[in-house]
Amino acid sequence: MALTIGTRLEDGLAVLELSGSLSLGPSLVSLRNAAREALANPAITGIILDVARITSVDSSGLGELTIVYSSASRRNVPLRLVGVSSNLQKMLQMTHLDGVLQSAPELASAKQQLAAG
Repeated sequence: MALTIGTRLEDGLAVLELSGSLSLGPSLVSLRNAAREALANPAITGIILDVARITSVDSSGLGELTIVYSSASRRNVPLRLVGVSSNLQKMLQMTHLDGVLQSAPELASAKQQLAAG
């Protein structure tokens, strides 16, 4: 299943809702492009990646998440993952990316974390 991304703005935050497979393939670059578009908005104070509807993740998908994090960091825009599955959480822990790609259990708590700085 190809990756699809829905983007919306909420309270100065870019919320990217990811659905499908976050794995090697031509649709993977769409995440980077969606994040780049969101970061082009100077009013954005944070990015939330809602990954609850991600069906599978591979190392390429983790790499793309890291690229999005790096792009956001260069603009001093914090990022949170929401809806992380147990499988994705294990992958983040095994690769030690869980310290970089921080997560929140749901959208409201991610908004609170990003508002708190």
